[in-house]
Amino acid sequence: MLPRTETDLFAQECAALAQARAAYDTPDADTRAALGNMIQHYERLMRETRRLIRRSDRAELDMNQINRQLQELAQQLEYRATHDTLTGALNRAAIIECATRQLDRGDLALIVLDIDHFKWVNDDFGHPAGDAVIQTVVACLQQVVGPQVAIGRVGGEEFSVVWPTSVVEEAEAIALKICQAIASQSFAAPINRQITASVGLSWAPQGSSFATIYSHADEALYAAKRAGRNCVRRYLDASAQPLLVAAA
Repeated sequence: MLPRTETDLFAQECAALAQARAAYDTPDADTRAALGNMIQHYERLMRETRRLIRRSDRAELDMNQINRQLQELAQQLEYRATHDTLTGALNRAAIIECATRQLDRGDLALIVLDIDHFKWVNDDFGHPAGDAVIQTVVACLQQVVGPQVAIGRVGGEEFSVVWPTSVVEEAEAIALKICQAIASQSFAAPINRQITASVGLSWAPQGSSFATIYSHADEALYAAKRAGRNCVRRYLDASAQPLLVAAA
């Protein structure tokens, strides 16, 4: 807001006051007394008006600052309501909403993955190390799929990737890259062993339900677990068909 200047606000008043002061200099005693009294009251009125304007300006600035703080708080609350606090990935509710919106407007591949033997990581190295592993896995996913693709943490060590595509082979290639990237990832101390993930993939055409595509991807994930972990399985025709096993 541009600062107000007293000259701009009170130009006419200042001119009238100057005229009154000029008349005050006349020798007429009654005129001098009346004008003197008016000048005193007028000057006090102008001082009070200026004070109120300054107070109003400060109040407006304070209100603008409060509004900005409220907007920032609303954005923070919205972020916390849709994101996982540990990793910054979308939370379960947000990833479901994202996948559902995509199914309303197009075909979708859903990739789900689970860190293999994650309980052993927590037991052997402690929960802080386990949290670091989860954060590194999410960073690895972001590097593979890019910043525009929705990644969600849907469980303790389970993640989902929403991959809009009509080409199933494209999603298969991404799922395999994810599996291989995690298997080849170096993790910070005290992790001194390879960390791998099992990956399940399902594809559904536009108009399908999220419950169906997720159920199929989850079935494929457990098929990958049964196949020995560190591999990708795709749900196809009521079965989890194998893809290439990620390099150990």
